[in-house]
Amino acid sequence: MDSLFYGLADSNNSEYGDTRNQLTECRADGRSLQTMLDDARRQNQECREAYNELKKSLDQSLASSAQGSINISKLVDEINASNQYIKQLVEAKSKSDSLNMVLTNNLTRSLSTAELKEVDIKVLKGVVYISLADNMLFRSGSYEVNSRAMETLSKIAKIIKDYKDYDVLVEGNTDPVPIKRENIRNNWDLSALRASSVVQVLQNDFGVNPSRLTAGGRGEYNPIADNSTELGRQRNRRTEIIITPKLDEFMDLIDKAPETDSTD
Repeated sequence: MDSLFYGLADSNNSEYGDTRNQLTECRADGRSLQTMLDDARRQNQECREAYNELKKSLDQSLASSAQGSINISKLVDEINASNQYIKQLVEAKSKSDSLNMVLTNNLTRSLSTAELKEVDIKVLKGVVYISLADNMLFRSGSYEVNSRAMETLSKIAKIIKDYKDYDVLVEGNTDPVPIKRENIRNNWDLSALRASSVVQVLQNDFGVNPSRLTAGGRGEYNPIADNSTELGRQRNRRTEIIITPKLDEFMDLIDKAPETDSTD
C-alpha cells in the first residue's frame, strides 16, 4: 500500500513539475508582452523619423532618384507592418484583460459576503488567483474536503466550466508546523493531498473536465505571511486555484513579429 502511495506521489510530483514549468513559461511570456509592445512602438517611431529625414533630404536634392524611391517604399512597408503588429498586440492584450475582468467579476458576484471573507480573488500578470482559507476547506491535519466548502467550490466550478479555454492549477500550501499523521510523511504530502482532494471534488462532484486540471503541493515553501505569528501561519495555510488563460494567440503574434532589415 505504501509503495503504491509513494509511487502515485512521485508520479503526481513529476506531472506537477512539468505543469509548473509550463505555467512559469506562460507567465514569463505574458510579462514580456508589454515589453514587446513598447519595443514595437519604438521601432515604429524610429521608422517614421527615418522616413521624414530621408524625404527631407530627397526633397532638397533629387527626389525622383531611383534609389531614393526604393528606400521610401521600403520604409513605408516597414511602417505599415509595424502598425499592423502593434494593433494585433493591443487587441490580444485587451482581449485577455477583458476576459480576466469578466471572469473575476462573475466569480465575485456569485460568492456571498461570508464566503468572500474566506476567499481572496486577484489577477496578476494575466492569471486569476483564487485563494481559499485552509479552515474553510479542511479540518486540522486532514486532507478531506468538508461539507462546508462544497457550496463555495460549486460556484467556483461553474465559473471554471464557463471558461472552457482556461487551464486550472490547484496548489496546496501549509505552514511549517510538522504534520503528525499516519501515512503522511510531511507537509509536502499534506499539501499535495489537499490539492488532489480539491481537484477530485471539482471533477467528480461538479463535472469539471479533468484534462484541464492539475494538482500540486508546495508544502511550507510558498509563504505569503510571516510564520512567526499565528495569524501569519493561518494565512499561509491555504489552497490556491489558479486559472490560466491559454496564451496561444500571444505566442502566434510573437512568432509573426515583423522582421526588420538593417540594410539600406
